[in-house]
Amino acid sequence: MRTVVVGASGGLGRSIAIGLAQRGADVALLARRRERLEAAAREAGPGALAIECDVTGETSCRSAIDEAASRLGGIDALVYAPAIGPLARLIDTDADTWRRVFDTNVTGAARITAAAVPHLAATSGTVAFLSSVSASLTPPWPGLGAYIVSKAALDKLVEAWRAEHPDIGFTRFVVGDCAGGEGDSRTEFNAGWDLELAAELAPAWVSRGYISGSLIAVDELVSALDAVLRGGASMSVPSVTVTPRPSAKEHP
Repeated sequence: MRTVVVGASGGLGRSIAIGLAQRGADVALLARRRERLEAAAREAGPGALAIECDVTGETSCRSAIDEAASRLGGIDALVYAPAIGPLARLIDTDADTWRRVFDTNVTGAARITAAAVPHLAATSGTVAFLSSVSASLTPPWPGLGAYIVSKAALDKLVEAWRAEHPDIGFTRFVVGDCAGGEGDSRTEFNAGWDLELAAELAPAWVSRGYISGSLIAVDELVSALDAVLRGGASMSVPSVTVTPRPSAKEHP
């Protein structure tokens, strides 16, 4: 399975790229941070490719995808993992923040997919976009409005791609609370958050049941994703949700 993982220099994207490689996939890792990308490729094993890519630039997306297709000999699967989620109340979210969030979380996914479609059509391949329970399973989380709105838009983007390219499998992969990896594979989602605001908002997230109290092991997440990707377009499913089991405190 010749697979491209976008956002592979850190967080879940890095864990996914390494995990898929360990399960036998030939993987091209795409991201901006070259040194971290090369370190992730080394951990993924012999044959893993490190290719620089800035999802906010159309030229960068196209050249990175073309290089990946050339060096892999084609593309069977694509995973889009990048996402940013600044913590701010909507009233304090300015236009520049909205643009940055959508440029990475939505428009970047559209750019990468557009570049990859010709290669995926040739192999009846599959695309998986990482989504969030906050966009589909829970009410909006206070303080994460821009992120949640962008993920809801991403969910519709998946449906739009599916409508125009039924020969390719497009899957929305909804992820709940995940333990993440270690080192560079740890989540960076909350990097840069205002800690005082986070401390103010977190009790509401807990009291409303948005935080499950349990975590998905990252290996379980990768195994589920691997199964979806290997199914190809003929076996693709519109949406997959991977969430942790409720904690014992919630269901004794």
